[in-house]
Amino acid sequence: MKTTSSFRVRVMSYAHHIFVTTVISWSDALKKAWQLYRLAKLMRQGVVKFYFEKVDGSARVAYGTLCNLPAGITSRKGGKKAPNYGTMCYWDTKKNAFRSFRVENFIAIAV
Repeated sequence: MKTTSSFRVRVMSYAHHIFVTTVISWSDALKKAWQLYRLAKLMRQGVVKFYFEKVDGSARVAYGTLCNLPAGITSRKGGKKAPNYGTMCYWDTKKNAFRSFRVENFIAIAV
């Protein structure tokens, strides 16, 4: 069983999930998926400020990182878990805890 996947597989998986769960076009789903890929890439390098929509409809400003975490997998007691393309998990530097958001609710990366 292959445990790693190329970045294109991740982007297409994010885009497919966004396209199926929302009413936006495939091109807009791909744009958002590429933004999510860039967000994850930036978070692996350091702390990133980004925005997403909470469940209640309000926007949330988050400061997150993925430094020193393997890309696409979560280790639990020596085992490996398959990636979930419906949510994105990150380490919240303000709360000092893992947080996650639905990928379709992602708004933007702060510049």
